[in-house]
Amino acid sequence: MDAEKFYSPQELERQYNVRDSRADYETKIVPDWINRSVITRTNLKSVIDISYGKSEKQKLDFFSSADINSPTVIFFHGGYWQRGDKSVYSFLANSFVKNNINFLAVGYDLCPKISITQIVLQAQEAIVWIWQNANKLEINKDKFIVSGHSAGGHITGMMMGTEWNKISSDLPNNLILAGIPISALNLLEPIRHTTLNDALKMDKEEAKSQSPIYLPPRTNAQQLIVYGANETDEFHRQSNIYYEKFKSEERKIERFIVPDADHFDEMNDLSNESSEFFKKMKKFIELL
Repeated sequence: MDAEKFYSPQELERQYNVRDSRADYETKIVPDWINRSVITRTNLKSVIDISYGKSEKQKLDFFSSADINSPTVIFFHGGYWQRGDKSVYSFLANSFVKNNINFLAVGYDLCPKISITQIVLQAQEAIVWIWQNANKLEINKDKFIVSGHSAGGHITGMMMGTEWNKISSDLPNNLILAGIPISALNLLEPIRHTTLNDALKMDKEEAKSQSPIYLPPRTNAQQLIVYGANETDEFHRQSNIYYEKFKSEERKIERFIVPDADHFDEMNDLSNESSEFFKKMKKFIELL
């Protein structure tokens, strides 16, 4: 289905511009995340703003479980590649660190300063830096789980489709142990037909080349595909087309639907170690 042909322009906008459906996004949701993140950075063992590249936003926030054998979740924030900051998502680290999982939040430059193509290159640069500096960070380079929400879920898919040993000969192609894309954007063409593209400035060629649905995973690393039960039909479809296309007997891909959650509620669920979502993610990681 070509969503841009199936829906009216107004309905397509509603399907993707999900901030407009939450009147409390700017007044309650984001301020709450920011406040909780400030507390997290104060209370947890962390190293903030580790530079992995040349630009101001190419930085990492690292929250350590203090166990060198722990897995590490490398997390890319959302914001339609044009908004957001890694610092807003520090609050997610609490549940992971309490359960012996390191948490690394990745910052990156945003559109229109750079393109989506360049954001993906920065994400690759971040993961390469983390792998090459694993000993300094005191983390196990064999236990990298890449995850992200919304645009960060898209980045996750692009990382799963990366041939790492073509970037550098010292990198293993199975550098990523597993992927957990959350409400990922796997097909970018519909977004090109919304006002979200005003800042992205995608043309048809970039929309295709940067869509994970056209970039098969390069290994059989396991994946957990996640989206909220209360999200729009298009966000459901974006996850399901990836799940249906790339799952196989050799490549185990699970699907988890966060109960009673929309695009933003699911982040609150992930921060709650008692939620079904966090329990599922924890179990998935433990079984790797």
